[in-house]
Amino acid sequence: MDPVFIFLLAGVFSMSAALSAGALNKLPEEQKPTFLQSQQGLVFVMVLGNVSALTLIGALAYGFSRLDWWIPLSSVFVSFPVAHFLVLHKLGDLRNVFISGAAALISIPVLYVMW
Repeated sequence: MDPVFIFLLAGVFSMSAALSAGALNKLPEEQKPTFLQSQQGLVFVMVLGNVSALTLIGALAYGFSRLDWWIPLSSVFVSFPVAHFLVLHKLGDLRNVFISGAAALISIPVLYVMW
């Protein structure tokens, strides 16, 4: 598989999950979904957001090692946030955390094997 596709897929889902988890954590208590009303739900979203952020760092390291330097740098500041806000954000923050978080967790072994 081409390194640019691995980097782009791992990076966009990781950043999207991390941004959605951060947005959910910043909501006031009365606006949080029922899943986040319990302590276990809140901890689950926080852990999934942090693991996704670490996966984003791993995807960036993979991108810098396999691609030209400008591709990962421009992607982290332009392409990934745009893809999150235009496409994945429409799913809703909670649903996006679960979908993008699952994709980020799947991308961890893919990044490890393809490195």
